[in-house]
Amino acid sequence: MPASNTSPWLRAVPFLFVLLWSTGFIGAKFGLPYADPLTFLSVRFALVSVLMAALAWWVAAPWPRGWRAWWHLGIAGLLIHGAYLGGVFTEIDYGLPAGIASLLVGMQPLLTALLAGWLVHEPVSQRQWLGTCLGLLGLCLVVGLRSDVNQAQNLKLTQLFPAVLALFGITLGTLYQRRFCPRFDLRTGAVAQFIPTCIVSAAIVSLWGNWAITWSGEFMFALSWLVLVLSIGAVSLLGVLIRSQSAVGVSSLFYLTPAVTALMAWLLFNEQLNAWQLLGMGIAISGVWLARAKPPSSKQ
Repeated sequence: MPASNTSPWLRAVPFLFVLLWSTGFIGAKFGLPYADPLTFLSVRFALVSVLMAALAWWVAAPWPRGWRAWWHLGIAGLLIHGAYLGGVFTEIDYGLPAGIASLLVGMQPLLTALLAGWLVHEPVSQRQWLGTCLGLLGLCLVVGLRSDVNQAQNLKLTQLFPAVLALFGITLGTLYQRRFCPRFDLRTGAVAQFIPTCIVSAAIVSLWGNWAITWSGEFMFALSWLVLVLSIGAVSLLGVLIRSQSAVGVSSLFYLTPAVTALMAWLLFNEQLNAWQLLGMGIAISGVWLARAKPPSSKQ
């Protein structure tokens, strides 16, 4: 990968990441009617592991050296892929309203800013704090006025737990990878991350879940999309971002995914967008622009 943060490739990576990552919720909605959440994810993780291992063998990519490298990559994978995706897929299956789920998981950039100095020793500038808060305000305007958010008083604690798990999974996973394994080959590193995640999720399904899958055309399309576009494409872009930019700068991009998902839902499913949501998108974009400013004295 190019080393310069000003290269055209690295400038395009954030836009590509947000675009691809935002399709994950739609892909999950297509596939989950045909399989339990962790069953769906176990198959997805297994396919990614096989495909990336074959690609790594084909191009003779370098493998992680030593058990410590494998351990750190495995922990990061369990948090980013296992906890985050497991939480997201389970919350959808539990029927947690999308607006509430977006608000909870959307707290990730703010939680990252709070933990960045402690866990990865990255200072957060006043401009980044302002951007983080503006991004959260924009997020609230985009999803906070949805009708399903009004259902909060009827929710059970079990419905909220998967979203909270996803929030802490993606936050701690991003920070863990930033600190302990910021640089690794994206092909072999993906294998090191997805294999333990697949083993853990498959074990949970074997003990408490159901392996039944309805192999419909919609399920096959959703599985193919999530494997190729999300788990290989978007996750590889996330790895590039984590190694080249600050933790707060990377996490701020997650403020944009609900807005892009709302635009996709408007285009694909004719869901309406009101003026407040459009204003929220503008505020979120402004907040992300501020939050992605390089903090003083940070080492990248």
